[in-house]
Amino acid sequence: MSEPRMSHWETLTGSVQGVNKQCNQDECAADGRGTLEDPLVLAVADGHGSARHARSGVGARYAVELFTAHAREFAAMANAEGPEGPRSLSRLMHYARNVMPRRLIVAWQRRVLDHWQRQYEQNQGATEPGTESPPVMGDGRKLVLYGSTLIGTVLTPRLFAAWQLGDGELTVIEPNGDVGRPLAPLEADFGDETESLCSRDAWDLVRVHWAPIVAPDRTPRFIALSTDGLSKSFASDEGFVQFMTGLDQRLSGESAEGARAMLPEWLAKAAQYSGDDTTLAAGRRPVQHTAADGDT
Repeated sequence: MSEPRMSHWETLTGSVQGVNKQCNQDECAADGRGTLEDPLVLAVADGHGSARHARSGVGARYAVELFTAHAREFAAMANAEGPEGPRSLSRLMHYARNVMPRRLIVAWQRRVLDHWQRQYEQNQGATEPGTESPPVMGDGRKLVLYGSTLIGTVLTPRLFAAWQLGDGELTVIEPNGDVGRPLAPLEADFGDETESLCSRDAWDLVRVHWAPIVAPDRTPRFIALSTDGLSKSFASDEGFVQFMTGLDQRLSGESAEGARAMLPEWLAKAAQYSGDDTTLAAGRRPVQHTAADGDT
């Protein structure tokens, strides 16, 4: 009997500016094929966007860049062979839940504080928001200027892990078509308030999804990350789920190029309803083939 051959993931990303927004302060990335050597990494970040968070677009960009780097480092660690063989899943789970959130957020804090200092030196305390003298503005207030949410995932043939801080959605469709949102909070955030990379002890607020992959045919077939501008454009959760299942079906029936071409139009329509910047990063695993099927 021919062994199943893993097909590589196809990815797509899109982001549109919200109605009446001065600029788009979301950021996203999708990269990798889901292999040992090239893990699938998806990330979206939603800068808070208000005057209090005047540099949140920069904060969102740094969040995605740093998550991508840390996710690839984590995937390499997961696949590395040590003196005693592959790292145990229990050690990797401990790292994912306890070490990586702190390392990621500390790196984000350092990077945005460096950005603030460079901007201050360039402006010499000019009137731009957030450029008061360093002794006047503490690090906590500086971090607030860059406030952003973050959702990120990494997938290898061995495991699927995801991290979320703040609002937005991680949507997963299993091989049998079941739809889940494993990082949805038990209670929705109140109003526009959400947890943030700039929150005190933010690493303690990170929600983690941990799912070792026991067999190739039990790997999720569709993974999507989206900012709340997309989910809030629907009148109900059912409408949002229907959008995601429709995207999954479209990707299964057509080439990814077709969906990529249409995605900006779909997101722009959603942004008209939510009024917010609207961003999505997704990956879909094509149907597996056997060697008897020939190369694809």
